[in-house]
Amino acid sequence: MKRFTCLVIVLFGGIFSMCAQSFSVQGNVTDENNLPLLGVNVLVKNETRGTTTDFDGNYSIDNISSGDVLQFTYVGFISKEITITNQKSLDVTLQSDSEALAEVVVIGYGTQKRKDITGAVSVVSAKTIDELNPIKLEQALQGTAAGVNVTPSSGAPGAGININIRGVASNSENGPLVLIDGYQGSLETLNPNDVESISILKDAQAAIYGIAGANGVVLITTKGGKKDTAPTIQYDTYIGMQQTSRKIPVLNATEYAVLINESYANNGQALPFPDVSGLGTGTDFQDEVFDTSPIINHNLTLSGGSEKVTYSVGGSHLYQEGIIGAAKSDFRRSTARFNVGIDISDQFKFTGNSIYTSIDRRSINENGLGSVLFNALNYAPTFAIDQQDTNGIFGNEIINPLSQIENTFNDYNLNKFNGSFSLDYKPLEELVFTSRIGYTLANSKSKTFNPIIDFYGPSKVFNNVRSSVNQNRINDNSYTYDLFGTYDKTFNDMHHVTLTGGMTVIREWGDGLYATGYDVPNNSYEFADISLTTGTNDGLNNSAYKYDIRKLSFFGRLQYDFEGKYLVSGMLRRDASTRFSEENRVGYFPSATAGWILSEEDFLKNSNTVSFLKFRASYGILGNDEAGGAEFYRSLLNGEATYVLDGNLVNGTALGRLANPGAGWEEAEKTNFGVDLRMFKSKLDITADIFREDRNDLLVQGIPVSGIFGGGAPGAGAPTINAGTTRNEGVEFSFKYSDIIGDDFSYSVSYNTTFLKNEVTEVNGTEFIAGGNFGVGQPQPARFQEGFPIGYFYGYKTNGIFQTQADVDNAPSQVALGAAAAPGDLRYVDINGDGVINTDDRTEIGDPIPTATMGLNINLNYKNFDFTAYTYASLGNDMIRNYARNQPNVNRHALYLDRWTGAGTSNDVPRLTTGATSNIAFSEFYVEDASYARIQNVQLGYSLPGEMLSNVGINRLRIYASVNNLYTFTKYKGFDPAASTGEAIGGGIDYGFYPVPRIFIAGLNLNF
Repeated sequence: MKRFTCLVIVLFGGIFSMCAQSFSVQGNVTDENNLPLLGVNVLVKNETRGTTTDFDGNYSIDNISSGDVLQFTYVGFISKEITITNQKSLDVTLQSDSEALAEVVVIGYGTQKRKDITGAVSVVSAKTIDELNPIKLEQALQGTAAGVNVTPSSGAPGAGININIRGVASNSENGPLVLIDGYQGSLETLNPNDVESISILKDAQAAIYGIAGANGVVLITTKGGKKDTAPTIQYDTYIGMQQTSRKIPVLNATEYAVLINESYANNGQALPFPDVSGLGTGTDFQDEVFDTSPIINHNLTLSGGSEKVTYSVGGSHLYQEGIIGAAKSDFRRSTARFNVGIDISDQFKFTGNSIYTSIDRRSINENGLGSVLFNALNYAPTFAIDQQDTNGIFGNEIINPLSQIENTFNDYNLNKFNGSFSLDYKPLEELVFTSRIGYTLANSKSKTFNPIIDFYGPSKVFNNVRSSVNQNRINDNSYTYDLFGTYDKTFNDMHHVTLTGGMTVIREWGDGLYATGYDVPNNSYEFADISLTTGTNDGLNNSAYKYDIRKLSFFGRLQYDFEGKYLVSGMLRRDASTRFSEENRVGYFPSATAGWILSEEDFLKNSNTVSFLKFRASYGILGNDEAGGAEFYRSLLNGEATYVLDGNLVNGTALGRLANPGAGWEEAEKTNFGVDLRMFKSKLDITADIFREDRNDLLVQGIPVSGIFGGGAPGAGAPTINAGTTRNEGVEFSFKYSDIIGDDFSYSVSYNTTFLKNEVTEVNGTEFIAGGNFGVGQPQPARFQEGFPIGYFYGYKTNGIFQTQADVDNAPSQVALGAAAAPGDLRYVDINGDGVINTDDRTEIGDPIPTATMGLNINLNYKNFDFTAYTYASLGNDMIRNYARNQPNVNRHALYLDRWTGAGTSNDVPRLTTGATSNIAFSEFYVEDASYARIQNVQLGYSLPGEMLSNVGINRLRIYASVNNLYTFTKYKGFDPAASTGEAIGGGIDYGFYPVPRIFIAGLNLNF
C-alpha cells in the first residue's frame, strides 16, 4: 500500500510538475531595419502547433515547455530556430536572405534566380491572383505583365479568352504555349486558386521550347505543400451579383416612329406611324434580355509537409449564371487536385500532381448576325415583349430576342484529367536527372436542339419546319515525356556553370464525331437525342475526324556566370513534327543570351542609391507549327462531292484542303535588349526592354491556286504554304515602388506599358488575304497585306456629308457604289484622283492592333485593412461597328438623333431614307476609336486580429468586398471595346459582343 501511495504521489507530482512547466510565449518579429513582419510562421519544431504574426509583427503561442524549439520562417528571410528555456517573452529579428530576395523563377526545364535571368520574363504571383479574383486564370495576366494583351471573345460565362504576347505575329495561331508543372496544357480549365505563380517567357529565353515557343511561353506552377509545416486548411469563398457593364443607346418607341416616318417620307412613301403621340418609350429589348445574375465560388485546400513529404489537396466549385438568358447561358466548373512530393532517399525524389476538371456550359446565339443582342438592338421598341414580326418588316434574320432565348437549347460538357509525375535522381550533389511524364485526357460532348418553330414571321431563317438535334462527342488526349539532366557547379568560387540537356516526346491524338437527327419526339428537349429521332434526311447527316500528331525533340542549354556578374547562356533545340513531310520535318532553333550585373562592380557595389543594376540581351530563333491543321503535307477525305452513280446523284466525300509536301516551319527571329534596376534599398524596381520579332515563312492558308487542282470544290481549299513575313517591334517599361510608413501603413504602386508597331513585310503569291465580315453581301473588310498592320481595315475614307446639291454636282460621282449621291449622304474621298468613286478608292481606314497597352495597380495596407485597385488601358486600336442591320424598319443607334436633316444640321451622321444610297458601303463611318481605360478590380479587405483568432484555432480570417470590371472609360459606342474574336484577320469587328459583366463580390479567406 505504501508503494502504491508513493507511486501515485510520484505520478501526480510529475504531472503537476509538467503543468507547472507549461507556459505561453509571446513577442514581436521584425526585420533588420526594425520593421514588423506580417505573416511569419511560428511553429514548434517536430509538432503541428503554430501561429503567424499579425500586422504589427506580434505573435503568441501557448503550451510551451522548456526545451521546445520555435521555428521562425518567412519568405525572403533566413529561417531561425530558438530553443526555449523559461523565457515567456521573445522578440526575434530575421535577416534578409539575398538569394531568396532574388526570387526563383521557372524558366523552362529548370529554375533560375531572378537576378541571374538574361531574358525577358514576367512573373505573376499567387498574391496578385488572389487580389484580382479572376473567374478564369487568363484574366490575371491583363495589366499585370508588360507585353501581354488579354482580350475576351465574349462576356458569356465560360467563353474563351485570347492571349497575345508582344503582339500578333502570325496570320493563323497567335496563342502562347502553356505548360502546367512542365506538361503541355491549357489555361481555360484551371482553377485560379490552384496556381502558385505564372512565368511568361517573351523573348529568345523561350527557345528551349523551340517547336512551339514562337508565340511566347506561359509556365504555370501549381500550389504544393511546404516541408516542416503543420497541416493547414484554407477555405476561400465568395458570392456575387452580375450586371451588364454597358448598354448601347438606341431609340425609344416615339423616337423610332419619328425617324421611321422621316425615312419613308424622304423616299416619297406613306408614313407608317401617322400618329406618334401615344407611343411613349415602348419596349427596351436590351433591358428585357439583360438579367442580374448570381456567381458563387468555393475553394478548399489542405496542405502541409514533414521533413520528407509535402502535400496539397483541394477542390473547388464555381457557378456563374449569364447576364443574358440567365440559366440558358450559365457555366459550372468543378475541380479536384492533388500535389505530393516525397524524398524517397537522399538520391531519389518523387513529385506527382493531377487535376480533374468538370465543366458544364449552356450558351445562347451570340456575336454575329442573328444573335440575341443583335436582335435586341434591331427589334422595334413599338413591339410588345412577346410580339412577333408576323409581317416580316425586319427582314429574314431579325426576330424577337426573348422568344429566341426561350427556344434556345444548347449544352456542353467537358471532363478533363491532366497532370504529371516525375522522378529526380541525384547521383552527385551537382547533378540531377529528371524523368517526367505529363498527360491530358479530355472528353467532351455537346447537344443543340432545334424545335419546330413557325411563329417568328414569314421567311425567317430561324423558323424550323421539322425538329432536329445536333450532337457531338470529342476526345482530345496528349502526353509529354521529358528526360533531362542538369549539372550545376561553381568552380573556384568564380565560375558558375549550369548545363541542361535532354529530350522530349510529345503525342497529341484524338477524334470527333458529329451527327444530326430529325423529328424529335414530342418536339421536346427532354427527348432530344439522336437515338430517339425518327426522321431521315437526304443530305450528309454525320461527319467525323481523327488526328495523331507526334513530336520528338532534343535540347541543350549552357548557362555560365563569372563572379556572379557576367552572365551568358546558349540554347539549341532540334525538333521533329509529323505535321510536316519527311523532307521538312526537322527544325533547329538556336538562341543566346547575355547579361552584366553592374551593381556587383566596385564602382556601384557600395552605392546607397542603386541596389541592383543589370543589362541583358538575347537573340534566337523559335518555331511555330500550329497553323490550323494536323498535317500540311497530305489531304484528307473531308470535302464534299456529288457523284453520278447508275444515273443517280449521290452525295459523297472528296479531297479537302490541298496537300503541300513542301510546307516547312514558321520561324520567329527574336531580338531583345533590356535593363533591370532596383533603387533605394530595392524600394523601386524598374524594368525596360526594347524588342523586335521577325516572323518568317508564315504558314498561310488561302493563297489562290489554279482550279485544275480542285481547290474550288465544296469543302476543299487552298494548301497551307510558307508565304509571308511580319515584324513586331516595340518597347516595354514597368516599375514598382513599395514602402512602409510608420508601424501601421505600407503601400506599393506598379505600372507597366508596352508600345508596339506591327507590319506585314511580305506576302507571296497574292496581293492580300481578306478576312472578317461586314453587313450582308459586302467585301471582307480586313486584310493581310504587305506594308500594313495585320488585319487592318480596308474601305472608303469619308470627308463629311454633302450639304447641298451643288456639293454633289461638284464632287466625283458615287454611282458605282450603288446609288447616286444626294444631299445628306456621306461624301467619299477620291483616293486615286480619277474623278470617280469606286472600289479603286478603298484604302486603309483603321487598325485593330493597339499602339500602347498599360496597367496601373495600387496596393495599400493600414493595420488590418487592405485595399487594391487594378486598372488597364489600351490605346490606338480601332473597332468596326457591325451590330446594326441595314433594313428600313429596324431600330437604330441613338447617334441618328443627330442625323442630317438639312443643310448645316450635321456633318457626321447621314440622312435617313428607305431608298437606295451609298451610305451602307464600308467606310470610316463604321470604324471607331476603341481606345479605353478600365478599372478592372477594386477590393477592400479586413483581417481579424490574430489574438482574437488564436483562441479558436484559426490562423487567419479575412473578409472582403470587391468589384470586377467597375468602369470603362471609352468613346467607343459598342458594348465592349476590349472584345475580339481572336482572329488575326478580322478580329476587330464588333458583331454585338456579349458584354463582360460588372460583378459585385463579398467573400472571405479562412486558414486554420
